[in-house]
Amino acid sequence: MARPRRIVLVRHGESTGNVDDSVYEREPDHALALTERGWQQAEETGKELRELFGRERVSVYVSPYRRTHETLRAFHLDPDLIRVREEPRLREQDWGNWQDRDDVRLQKAYRDAYGHFFYRFAQGESGADVYDRVGGFLESLFRSFEAPDHPPNVLLVTHGLAMRLFCMRWFHWTVAEFECLSNPGNGEMRMLVLGDDGKYALDRPFDRWRDPEPYGITG
Repeated sequence: MARPRRIVLVRHGESTGNVDDSVYEREPDHALALTERGWQQAEETGKELRELFGRERVSVYVSPYRRTHETLRAFHLDPDLIRVREEPRLREQDWGNWQDRDDVRLQKAYRDAYGHFFYRFAQGESGADVYDRVGGFLESLFRSFEAPDHPPNVLLVTHGLAMRLFCMRWFHWTVAEFECLSNPGNGEMRMLVLGDDGKYALDRPFDRWRDPEPYGITG
């Protein structure tokens, strides 16, 4: 099994929906573009990635949303060194179709009170639903490592929640641990690095907005 040395997760750059949530009433979530600032964020991240990967090959998985595709494009990675696959299981949490701003704000308040992992948006998904499909992707990713010529790097261009849930599944974090984590900023990276002991470690933790509040002892 040719496990990659690095698995890099990147959140898309700032989108129009990040600066004006009324756009969800007029445009589908998947069609929202990057702002000018979002393009700049992605280009800055791209500089870091090109320095990190050098001339090594990279297996890239990108969410099917416009803002993630634009983010990947702004990285300016060498097309001769990357293999790109669109991966729908890395898409944003589904909050319904056309979204009424006031209703979504109310539901977000409900979610904050109920719990980000278990609360399901009307006509949409819960964090637990996203966890399940990210887990399905992880199983496919593991199978890809069986190829003897698998690239030494994997890059996931996705969304903040998917990044946290990917790490939750990989490192077997509890729901209580997940609930205390903040989203990474737009264009931010997290990296899983393969150590000499054969285990992956996260290069830096996610910010926390509170301490975990577990129901019991798990490990």
